[in-house]
Amino acid sequence: MSSESDQLQFIINFIRTHIITWYGVLIISTSLYFGGLYIKREIFRRKHGCKEPQVYPDGGFLGIKLGYDLQHYKKTGELIDFPLKLFKKYGNKETFSAYLFGVRVVVTTEPENLKAILATQFNDFSLGTRHAHFAPLLGDGIFTLDGNGWKDSRAMLRPQFAREQISHVQIIEPHLQILKKHIDKNKGKIFDIQELFFRLTVDTSTEFLFGESVHSLYDDSVGLKCDDQVAGFADAFNEAQKALAVRTYLQVLYFLYNPPSFWKSTKVVHNFAKTFVNKALSLTPSELEAKEKEGYIFLYELSKHTRDPKILQDQLLNILVAGRDTTAGLLSFCFFELSRHPHIWEKLKEDIYLHFGSGDDIDLSSITFETLKKCNYLKWVLNETLRLYPSVPINFRVATKDTTLPLGGGEDGSSPVFVGKGTTVAYAPYVLQRMEKYYGKDSEQFKPERWENIPKLGWAYLPFNGGPRICLGQQFALTEASYVIVRLAQMYPNLICGDKRPDPCMKLIHLTMSHMDGVHIGMSK
Repeated sequence: MSSESDQLQFIINFIRTHIITWYGVLIISTSLYFGGLYIKREIFRRKHGCKEPQVYPDGGFLGIKLGYDLQHYKKTGELIDFPLKLFKKYGNKETFSAYLFGVRVVVTTEPENLKAILATQFNDFSLGTRHAHFAPLLGDGIFTLDGNGWKDSRAMLRPQFAREQISHVQIIEPHLQILKKHIDKNKGKIFDIQELFFRLTVDTSTEFLFGESVHSLYDDSVGLKCDDQVAGFADAFNEAQKALAVRTYLQVLYFLYNPPSFWKSTKVVHNFAKTFVNKALSLTPSELEAKEKEGYIFLYELSKHTRDPKILQDQLLNILVAGRDTTAGLLSFCFFELSRHPHIWEKLKEDIYLHFGSGDDIDLSSITFETLKKCNYLKWVLNETLRLYPSVPINFRVATKDTTLPLGGGEDGSSPVFVGKGTTVAYAPYVLQRMEKYYGKDSEQFKPERWENIPKLGWAYLPFNGGPRICLGQQFALTEASYVIVRLAQMYPNLICGDKRPDPCMKLIHLTMSHMDGVHIGMSK
């Protein structure tokens, strides 16, 4: 009995000793690793003259409080203005650091830093976890991929946004006539035009991409019936994007947000897209050629470059997100400001009527990509709208190796900032493009005239991003928005504001910025 007890005690002591030993080894190994990493990075910092930027003081332990605050502000419509207030509160410092769910984040509005992130040090940064955030809906597309996958996507998609394709504004007119029915039914009374713009742009985008519109503007109120499956796609597309936006602001904890509604909506969107992809792939080369003669269709042209159904589906949905949301947001913010500034609306109408006519003196064929670009005041209005309301107000990159940002460190912000591998760098065009330093004392006012003699802004104006990943579809979006504004000005010379609040309440429920409560205006002949 004693022998057995001794053996048992020996085993217990043996296990205890080895557990303690392995625990000690683990502690020592971890300490050595992080100690070595600290020394390595400290040498790097000193070599490059790096200093710490202003630290955000209210993030809580590991930035958990900051993460909670961001989700709260997103729900209340305060998220977009949060960084603007932050930068103002701390004396217009242009670079901050903080922690978000344990990950170090550097937030900057310094143009030289943006130039480094997006261009001169492009290979030092990646999209980080964006692919994981977006993959369930968007798969492997131009907005989710890095490296060679992104390069291949861009090479394949760039020709589709050539000048000949974006000049085809005529496809917009039939959808604009349906929009007109919705405006007319209000008989000059106040209505929400933002909701209609989102429906308009999904209709024009799906026709351009798939060859068939989803006709989301069709409904009983204007005497038109929309197919139930089509209506289901539009609703599912909206719901899926809302989920992606939540996942984005959870950053590394994105996997915690996977509600059943997200996967259900994603399945509806994918099944709808597959219908069109399979249809395109079933066409013979001669049938594709015949389709080409009827008019340009993005999917059919893309199917000449790849026969992989997943690649086609993913790229189509990536472009649809950009084509729908950015243009709808631009139009909504534009009419929000025009309705609040009657003198600007009058000047814009004068410019439009001078170039394209009014009343019975309208020639739709004269409204082209080339002629729209010659309408200077219209360009200024769009530039000013994009300045105050960039479609993506806050964006992110993640360092792929230990690197630096040129400015933002130290008390005066003139020293480089160390950015360790895995650090998230957030940049805020919404804040940058409202800074007095670059746009004068009236920087937060809507003033299109500033663009008449504005100095070269470089990296202080980034409504479509910059560098190698600059938006491929920017001219497409500007052309479509310009055409819609011209036609609405011709059809409805009278525009009134239906919202008397001094400032808009904005949201990031989708992946781009829009008004929390819609854009309420009145339009009449």
